[in-house]
Amino acid sequence: MTDEKQAGRVPEDKQAGRVATSDDTQAGRVAARDEPRIETTGPTETPDDTTPVIRLDGVCKTYGTVRALTDIDLSVRVGEVTCVLGDNGAGKSTLIKIMAGLHEHTSGTMLVSGKPRKFGSPREAVEAGIATVYQDLALAPLMSVWRNFFLANELRKGPLRLLDADRMKQITREELAKMGIDLSDVDRPVGSLSGGQRQCVAIARAIYFGAKVLILDEPTAALGVKQSGVVLKYVARAANSGLGVIFITHNPHHAYLVGDHFVILKLGEMSLDAERDEITVQQLTEQMSGGDELAELRHELREDA
Repeated sequence: MTDEKQAGRVPEDKQAGRVATSDDTQAGRVAARDEPRIETTGPTETPDDTTPVIRLDGVCKTYGTVRALTDIDLSVRVGEVTCVLGDNGAGKSTLIKIMAGLHEHTSGTMLVSGKPRKFGSPREAVEAGIATVYQDLALAPLMSVWRNFFLANELRKGPLRLLDADRMKQITREELAKMGIDLSDVDRPVGSLSGGQRQCVAIARAIYFGAKVLILDEPTAALGVKQSGVVLKYVARAANSGLGVIFITHNPHHAYLVGDHFVILKLGEMSLDAERDEITVQQLTEQMSGGDELAELRHELREDA
């Protein structure tokens, strides 16, 4: 009898193939509780620049007899800004709501990290790494910056589970600094910040909590020229940090400053799908404003003059 058999041990080359016991299972459960939660809705590998983190194939949405979206094909890649443009009623909000989990698409396929998904709630979209920053920003104006940053995701400490305010303040300062905002006083109400800075808080919060895709709903709509420029810088930085950014806007000039891929919606259908090197800002503006319709309007105005 060998020393290994006398000691009751199994050789190392056989341990890897052993059957798990109840003790192993219990230990695994304890270890799993200690490990951070890993999203399992997509592939384990990180998507590269050629793999869309979100892909829509022939997506349609109807409300009864009303067709809001028809055959939408859209690819969003990491490190790129995909600009979705369109007038009011073009279908931009419906498209956002499908990707954000507010509405389910009627037909077609939505792939998230290569896997078909149909979200039943915004929580499912967030867990899949899709964060949406709406025009109202979902911020509480009278609450401090750091409380808004960790709203509904507060860090706690000790047996009494008290708020770890010092750590949350430190993280808030650090994350805002990454976006280019040096805000030493994070105790000030978020309502006292400029419009661009409030956008930054919402964007930095989404990035910190693990977003892979950032959907920005008209972030420059209510801002002046200077503050719009600030927000556009944050949009570019979000893409440079490795996120796939969907920039919803009706301003082609803002879109062209930061965009890599441009999609124009008209009455729920795609009228343009172009990469940056395939279109100029003038062509984008003409397509956005109607192209042929704009030329006809010019002709009518000249005749009236």
